Amino acid sequence: MRRLALAGITVLAACAGDPGGDSGFCSDVPIVTYETFGKGFMTQNCQTCHASTQTDREGATDGVYFDTADEVWAHKVTILDRAASDEPDMPPLGGTTEDDRYLLKVWLTCGVEGQ
Repeated sequence: MRRLALAGITVLAACAGDPGGDSGFCSDVPIVTYETFGKGFMTQNCQTCHASTQTDREGATDGVYFDTADEVWAHKVTILDRAASDEPDMPPLGGTTEDDRYLLKVWLTCGVEGQ
C-alpha cells in the first residue's frame, strides 16, 4: 500500500480493482477520477497552454485541449509519456510533484475512460 502526502494530508491508497487491465500496477492504487484529481491537476499544470480559451498557447499544438475529461483521455498516451514519467518534460517549467505524477498515472492507467 502506497502512502501519499497530498495537501498536507496523508492518504493510504485503497485498492481500485483493475479497470485498466494492468494487474501489476492497478491492483493496489487509490481511486482517482477527473473530479477528485484530474480537473485540478489539469487546471493548475496544463490549462495555461492547453485550454481552448487560451490565446497565448506558448507553442502548444493547435487542437490539443484539456478542457474536459474526454479531451484528456483522448491524449492519455502522450500525457502519460510527457507528464507522468520519471523525467517529465511537461509542464515545460516543471513544478509537478512525484505524488502528482503518480496520481496522474493511476488516473489515466487504471481509471475509467472519461471519468
